[in-house]
Amino acid sequence: MVFALRRRPDFDVVGTAEDGRKALDDIRALAPDVALLDVQMPGLDGHAVLRAIERDALPTRVVLLSATVLPPESRAALAAGAMAYLSKEAGRDEICDAVAAAARGARLQDDVAEPAPVRPLLSPRELEVLRLTAGGGSAPAIGRALHLSPETIKTHLKNVYEKLGVSDRAAAVAEGMRRGLVE
Repeated sequence: MVFALRRRPDFDVVGTAEDGRKALDDIRALAPDVALLDVQMPGLDGHAVLRAIERDALPTRVVLLSATVLPPESRAALAAGAMAYLSKEAGRDEICDAVAAAARGARLQDDVAEPAPVRPLLSPRELEVLRLTAGGGSAPAIGRALHLSPETIKTHLKNVYEKLGVSDRAAAVAEGMRRGLVE
């Protein structure tokens, strides 16, 4: 992995360590932007090094590698401050990308770790307007059905277009169908 990191022009590998105590000493001395740590290192494990980094408010961001990625451990590592928690089986590019993302301050959440909260794409009213539009309703007809003015319906449709990345009713209905929002 060190070889792959050294080949990237955007990375400077400033140190390597065979055990957690040496890794923590090097992190304190060299202050790297990112530390790529094995969860199971001799001396101090990766979790202990992460806790020490967080406790001492060191600026180094941490990417942890583990032989097994289980939800409780992954959630705990991310909650403790890790920027990513990856399997050792991940590809070199994926690991390098995680290190680069961590350097930028991006936290990577694996689906196994904890799903990101899902916010509906459309508001309930926008979804209702889209569904009625898919049924062939015009703005005045939809407005009558929902007890809203045609102008309000048009405003909802404009919001739907923007959120779906389309520019007209037919495209909105097609995109809504593709995304499973309407039948």
